[in-house]
Amino acid sequence: MLFINEKIVFKKFLTQNTYFFLLTSLSITFIVWAIRAVNNLDIVSEDGHSFFIYVNYTLLVFPKIFGQVLPIIFFTSLFYNIIKYENNNELKIFWINGINKINFYNVILRYTFLFFLIQVFISTILSPYMQNKAREFIQDSTLDFFPSLFQEKKFIDTVEKLTIFIETKNSMNDLRNIYLKDDSGSSPRIIIAKKGQLISQDNRRILRLYDGKFLNMYRDGKSSSFNFEKTDFNLSKFVTKSTTYRKVQETYITELLRCVNYILIKKISYIEEYLICNKDGIDEIVSEIYKRIYKPFYLFLLSSIVIFLLMSNHEEKKFKNIKFLIFFLGVALIVLSEISVNFSGVSDFNLVVSLVFPIILFLILYILFYKKNNYTKYKR
Repeated sequence: MLFINEKIVFKKFLTQNTYFFLLTSLSITFIVWAIRAVNNLDIVSEDGHSFFIYVNYTLLVFPKIFGQVLPIIFFTSLFYNIIKYENNNELKIFWINGINKINFYNVILRYTFLFFLIQVFISTILSPYMQNKAREFIQDSTLDFFPSLFQEKKFIDTVEKLTIFIETKNSMNDLRNIYLKDDSGSSPRIIIAKKGQLISQDNRRILRLYDGKFLNMYRDGKSSSFNFEKTDFNLSKFVTKSTTYRKVQETYITELLRCVNYILIKKISYIEEYLICNKDGIDEIVSEIYKRIYKPFYLFLLSSIVIFLLMSNHEEKKFKNIKFLIFFLGVALIVLSEISVNFSGVSDFNLVVSLVFPIILFLILYILFYKKNNYTKYKR
């Protein structure tokens, strides 16, 4: 009968905590996502990509945001629900059913392990995959961002090594009084045309120009020019200045681990399409691996801190001060976990410290809670 009661009371507490976590974390994630979505509007307004690309790009960063808010919301949900249970005298149900505080702590640790796995999955697999897909949307959007790029009476340099100015355009993308400065060659050239039209041809974007002039500017100060009646200017060789290369944060964990193995163990450098694996970049890669796999361990430290709320009760005067102290320590620990990411990649010594410190702190908190709980029982 004791086992049934224990199962029921824990199920109620953990279910309520999970509901609170999901509601709060998704709400905060949506708010942060909406703010970032507004900030990313320059993908359309400045970089010239289509609204379809913008929507897909912003949606795919959602898992990354959720992973970032998970620790603070997890800590807050446990903190809130333990205090709520204490204020409503519902924690007494646990003690009446013979559940001691060490058992409560162990159940919370097992519960924390579930969130640990979720965060590792998000940071290690889901988020890099989604960010990489978002980057691919930008990278593969060459053919659709030029129509929205041409704006009347504005010098546009969003495209790398190309400056564009048009006086007018209509709904059919017919352009008038066009100015182009092309810096993609060995020497810059200026193209002026009275008319132009943006067309697609053989999966390429072509700017067809009419009645204009080429002006070539040479490095020795000389120049040459010639007129044309009609010419095609290939736009497909130009790309947006939006970042289209894969960042370390978007690289799959298997590639990062392989790089560390080659540099630190085999002492071999190599270069791939999306990853430069050498000694100069190994610090960033080590920090990224630490962030994805080891940083979620701080969730156990957050649980170990918030569980000290059980060492007092709302009838004691010091309970208010304990609440503030525990909340402050939890926030400080979250900040420390972020600092440890950069700290871990500086040197081998820093990496060892970053790996050992959370384990030692966890053991200290567990032993301290165990001893304090036994001392309280003995005192009573």
